[in-house]
Amino acid sequence: MDLGLFDHIDRNRRRSVVLIVVAVTFLIGLGAVLGRASGTTPWGGMAGAAVIGLVLALVSWFQGSSIVLATAGAEEVSRDEDPELVNVVEEMAIASGLPKPKVYMIETPAMNAFAAGMNPKEACVAVTRGLRQKLTREELQGVVAHEMAHIGNYDTRVMVLMAVIVGSVAILSDWYLRSMRFRHSGRGKGGGKGEGIVILIAILCAILAPLFAMLIQFAVSRQREYLADATGAAMTRNPGALADALEKLGGSGAKLDTANRGTQHMYIVNPFHLHQNWNTPFASHPPIDERIRRLRALEGKRAPRTA
Repeated sequence: MDLGLFDHIDRNRRRSVVLIVVAVTFLIGLGAVLGRASGTTPWGGMAGAAVIGLVLALVSWFQGSSIVLATAGAEEVSRDEDPELVNVVEEMAIASGLPKPKVYMIETPAMNAFAAGMNPKEACVAVTRGLRQKLTREELQGVVAHEMAHIGNYDTRVMVLMAVIVGSVAILSDWYLRSMRFRHSGRGKGGGKGEGIVILIAILCAILAPLFAMLIQFAVSRQREYLADATGAAMTRNPGALADALEKLGGSGAKLDTANRGTQHMYIVNPFHLHQNWNTPFASHPPIDERIRRLRALEGKRAPRTA
């Protein structure tokens, strides 16, 4: 892993921090606007937004990994059940300098993988049966290294935080729009012109806020995928293996039924759009072809081994 890669990691982390600050500020600002429009105070709305975010964050911190694994239908794998898979995970843990994560299998022919955990000591890596069967050992190393990179870069924690913010925005927006029916339907006249403008702004914010929050989440996710590709390739010193694996993943026709919109950003490729090659703000992952191109470019630039 050369200095250029470390610089890239630092730059990526700084950008992610900026996006997270923007997202948190947006959540608190939305709370203030909706609090003002609902007849309380901006401070009351901000406090409500903070409480919702805190509750979701606590649930995610203590039960997030268990919920994701249960949703995916993942079962823990022992060394006796799949010694090669466990050995590969151990090898990549040593290469990354991280504790060995727990290993899980998702019984589906679809090809995919993800990592979860709020910190490296409690992390896990899950792969699908389809991926396990169709990748060579070197390709499997590339995928596992990618997931270990997510763990080492604390991407798993960052993406949980983004999911909490998106969820909080959705709850706030839904609460306000529902409460509008009770406050204004069939009732007397509303406030003055100024009050009407505030309510109109609040309605627009409540409608558009979840979309804006999701765009921020996807922007963070795309940056973290590029970073995990580069970091994982540095671990294995074999960028071509991960590129080969991504080609197989993109060419697979089986979609992952156990995935959902709330967890799609966690997977190595989008579980709903396997060969995602469109690069828009609504994409949860970078284009696969661009990821492969960057990895192929690294094949002739492998860092020299250190003693």
